[in-house]
This record gives sequence, C-alpha cells and structure tokens, in this order.
Amino acid sequence: MIMEMLTFAKTLIKYMKADIIFKYFPDLTEEQKQHFIQLEALYADWNQKINVVSRKDIDEIYLRHVLHSTGIAKFQQFLPGTTVLDVGTGGGFPGIPLAILFPETQFTLVDAIGKKIKVVQHVVDGLGLTNVTAKHMRVEDLDAKFDFIVSRAVAAMPTFVRWIKGRIKKESLHERRNGILYLKGGDLSEELKDYKTTEIYNLSDHFSEDFFETKKVVYLPLKYKG
Repeated sequence: MIMEMLTFAKTLIKYMKADIIFKYFPDLTEEQKQHFIQLEALYADWNQKINVVSRKDIDEIYLRHVLHSTGIAKFQQFLPGTTVLDVGTGGGFPGIPLAILFPETQFTLVDAIGKKIKVVQHVVDGLGLTNVTAKHMRVEDLDAKFDFIVSRAVAAMPTFVRWIKGRIKKESLHERRNGILYLKGGDLSEELKDYKTTEIYNLSDHFSEDFFETKKVVYLPLKYKG
C-alpha cells in the first residue's frame, strides 16, 4: 500500500509540473499528455551526463523550454503532412514539443554539436516519437526542402536567412506562406529592419507568465526580400 501511495504521489507531482502545458493546450490526447509528463525525467537523466539544458533551467524546463517552444503553435497550426526543419535544435527545442503537439507533421532536427543530437535521439526514442528525425550536421549541408523552418534564437536573422537559403518549399499547404518561424526576445527593430514582410507576435498575448513578457514569434515568409 505504501509503495502504491508513493508511486501515485510521484505521478501526481510529474503531472502537476506539466500542468502549465495542459493549461494552455487543454485538448491534448492522453498520449500527448504522457509524452509531456515524461519530458522532465528524460532530460534530467541525460542532463547529468551531457549538459544540454542549464542546471538552473532544468527545474523550470516546462516554462522556459517546453512551453516556450509551443508558442509557435499559438501562431501556426501545422496540417498533417507538413514538413518542419528545426535548425540548431540544441536539446530538441522547439522541435520535440512541437512534434508532440503535431504527431502527423514530420520534423527534422539538426545541430552541428554531436552530443546534443545524441540527447535528442534518446529523448525521441524514450518517448517513442515516430515523426522526428535527428541529424548531426550543419544546416548548410542538408539537401532537402521544408514547409517551415523553426528555431530558437540561434543567430541574428540575416545570418539565419543565409544558413537556410534554398531550403523552403515554394508550394504552401497552409493559408500562410511557407517560411521561418523564429522564437526571439527583446528589441528586434535593428535586426529585422531589412525584412519588410516580417510579422512579429508577442507570446505574452497567449501566455501570462512573466517569462514571456519580452518573448516573440517572428514570422518571415518565403519571399523575404526587403
């Protein structure tokens, strides 16, 4: 009986930590909820071996990494059959949380640092995700095209645009044109001054936590000449 109570208590604690995700995405399936609940333990285990999330952030992984990643979904819902590339994915953000949200979308996660992709692959395997491919490589060496390219502030936009040139499909599945969905923060006016078609959305409009006060989703459509 005691062991059963302890097991129940541990499960409840895990659920409560992931509850911040369920708060903003109330229509998740039970499988999706379980995937989100499992994330913390998977990352905590691997972070002891390979530090891919800062030790300070690992305790707030759902707020600072998982929920932040899902902010893209508040702006763009991916249709079945969509292909998404996550550039400089690090430990799998935003790609893995988005892959949980959109199980019928195919995600390719790339990073030039092998140990990070090793963690990504183990998390993907641990969750049993079948819609994620992890690649240890530079995006410049990737020979494929995608509907959308996502990332979390791996470089200034001009540099990022140069990296992913020629990797966005011209034909769009969605009403919104194919392009870049970039998670950034702070004042972006100087960085984006040459991109006249950019749209900027505040995540604070969707998430009430103070962490998102300056966080944004930047959308840059395929035809992004100034």
